This record gives sequence, structure tokens and C-alpha cells, in this order.
Amino acid sequence: MNVYDLGHVPWLDSQLLYHALPRVGEAGLILLAPATPYVCIGYHQDAAQEVDLNFCREQGIPVFRRGVGGGAVYLDGQQLFYQLVLPLEHPAAQGDKETIYRRLLAPVVRTYQAIGIPAEYKPINDIVAGGRKISGNGAGEIAGHLVLVGNLILDFDHAMMSRVLRVPDEKFRDKLFKTLSENLTTIRRELGHVPPEDELKAVLVREFESVLGPLQPAELPAEVRAKARELELRMTGADWLMRRGKRSRERGVKVQAGVNVIERAHKAPGGLIRAVLVVREGRIVDADLSGDFFFYPAEKLADLQQALAGLHPEDAEAAIAEFYAAHAIESPGVTPADFAQVLQVPA
Repeated sequence: MNVYDLGHVPWLDSQLLYHALPRVGEAGLILLAPATPYVCIGYHQDAAQEVDLNFCREQGIPVFRRGVGGGAVYLDGQQLFYQLVLPLEHPAAQGDKETIYRRLLAPVVRTYQAIGIPAEYKPINDIVAGGRKISGNGAGEIAGHLVLVGNLILDFDHAMMSRVLRVPDEKFRDKLFKTLSENLTTIRRELGHVPPEDELKAVLVREFESVLGPLQPAELPAEVRAKARELELRMTGADWLMRRGKRSRERGVKVQAGVNVIERAHKAPGGLIRAVLVVREGRIVDADLSGDFFFYPAEKLADLQQALAGLHPEDAEAAIAEFYAAHAIESPGVTPADFAQVLQVPA
């Protein structure tokens, strides 16, 4: 199998080439990084709902919809991409999705370990170090091939990631930035420096060979680049980017497997309750409650927010009722059940 080490390429090529490779019947491993920043959304997402398109337009940041699933992400040259294309009948492409991810991400885990970072696989498609995400990955099927795309995160602009996404308000954005900073790490953060990219790629190729067999350096076929230019006409058009995905009544951003920042709202008889939540492994880590309801004594709302930390959402109503009783809370038209309703987020 061939490995195509392309270095830093135009941002559009960093997406189009792995879409083109299977369409010309070729398999291989592509290694590259985008020369300039862009935002990439998953196949099923709604661009207008997920991304602040006006901000990206003003800043000259392109937005692209890829042909595999996953979430919106800010990408730049501080991430080294690996893009693996395998025929569906290849032995390494066999099994359910978690089996495939576990098998194909093992080389990436070992690459991090080889440079001194104690990384580990976290189902279903993350790699973490010290509990923080250090590699994002997605897989899908294109033209009879399995396609796995992921990255070694050399460094990361947490502020820009939180800025390019469309969020309900600045309170949510602040929460998102804080959660990203705490839960997404980088090679620079873990080691204090970034090893030369050529060294990282050499280790990555060696580790992928343990799963795929020998990888031979090769020039990318001209027909792949021609197919990429053909795909460009469709995949950069407004119809492709703005196709409607599934819309949700709640706003959420997945930071890593099991860690989400979510906004929910519930209309109680006594007013609207809005919650901005950080949820880890099904438990509430942080809750920010607001709305047009009345709550007495008013200063106790902050204490209620703190009391929610560590709870499973299904335990929230009993805990809130206990809080009400302990502090003689009055909230006309708003009950503990109403607050619990706005906290019912996916586990």
C-alpha cells in the first residue's frame, strides 16, 4: 500500500484528496496539513446552525462540509492529518465501528506514546492523554472504501475554535472556551515543545505498518488530483454546504467523548428557564441557570447551581426539592420539576 506524504497543502486539498482517492479505486495513507485555516463540518450537520458563517466570512475563514460524519472543527497547520483509505474487503476494515476504530487508532496511540505522551484510546473515536482529548477522528464509507480521517494535534487555537462556532450567547461561548481549554490538549502542552513533523510522520508510518503491512512512499496519482478538481465544483457550492442537516431544539458542542457543552430551555408557568451545562460522562459538571422567572432569595440561585455539580440529571429533581426545603426557596410558577426538566440531557 502507498503512503502519500504531501506536506502542507492548500486547505481545500486537505479535504478533497481523501474524497477523491477512493473514487478512482485507490487505497492508501495520506499525510498532510492545511497551509491555511478553515472550518470543517460533518456530513449530517446544518452549517447555519453549527457555524457563525458571518464571522467566518468577515475573517476570510472558509467553511467546508466533508463527506463523513462528526462535528464542526477549526483546522489549521498545527494539526497533522492522517487520512486512511481502505477497500471495504480489507482485513483491517472488518468488524463493527468500535472494533475498526480501536484497531486503526492503535497506531496513533502508539505514536503518541513513542514521543513520551501517555495516550490511550477512548471509545468510540477519541484518543486522550491525562483525560484530555489529543486526537479527533471520524470514519465513513466512500465509493466502496472505508475512510478514516484524524489528526495529531501539535497545537490548537482554543479561542478561535470557540469563536467560529455559532452559539446562543457569550455566556455559552465562555463556557465552551473554558471546557475546550480544560478538555482538549496538544503535543506542545504535554511535552513543552513540538517534535519535527518529519519525525512524527516517520513514527506514524511505522506504527500504521504494524496494522496495514508495508507502506511505500509514492507520488499521488494525477487522476486523484483530477478527480479532486472535479469534486471541487460540487463540494464548494452553496447547495452542498447549506444542505439542511437535522436541527435540534437544544444547542450542544461535543468537546470529547463524554464531555459536552449544552444549552437547553424550558417554559414553565412562571417563566422561561435556560441552562448552559457542562456534562461529563452523564454527570453535570457545571450549570449556569438564567431566565425570566422569580427566585427568592435571589442570591441562592448561585448556591443551587453549585449544588447541581456532580449529579446525574435523573437525580436532579430530588436534589433540587431538598435544596428548596433547606433554604425556604420560593419561585412562583416554577417548581423543582421545572428546573429538573431543563437539566435532562443525554447521558
